[in-house]
Amino acid sequence: MAIKQISVFLENNAGRLGDVTKALADAGVNLRAISIADTADFGILRLIVDREDNALKALTSAGFTTRVSDVAAVEIDDVPGSLARVMEFFKEANVNIEYLYASLENKVNKAVIIFKLEDHERGHKILREHGLSMVETF
Repeated sequence: MAIKQISVFLENNAGRLGDVTKALADAGVNLRAISIADTADFGILRLIVDREDNALKALTSAGFTTRVSDVAAVEIDDVPGSLARVMEFFKEANVNIEYLYASLENKVNKAVIIFKLEDHERGHKILREHGLSMVETF
């Protein structure tokens, strides 16, 4: 099952990230995972939220450009080597990982990794074949 990720395109100016988080807070949207990548001129903020429709409405109303994509959220053991094991599965199957980041989800002895995969369907199949738990909702 795919999780929906919201990407927000931001100018690299002081306060823009604060504007996003304020718009989401005002809409009652809770962040479940967050990542930002930037260059000198712009950034891409990637979010997993608890109420996607409300988040999109709030961000659009505040003038932000957004995009929604499918990502895989995978629960792994919170021990050394767990992520390396998953990466090896993808390597063996020649599935490209465009990027990944971790979730704010708080479970004892577990971590949740968000993967953006080049071949989403194939990546999900590999995860299922190796018995990994996919997070279906935040």
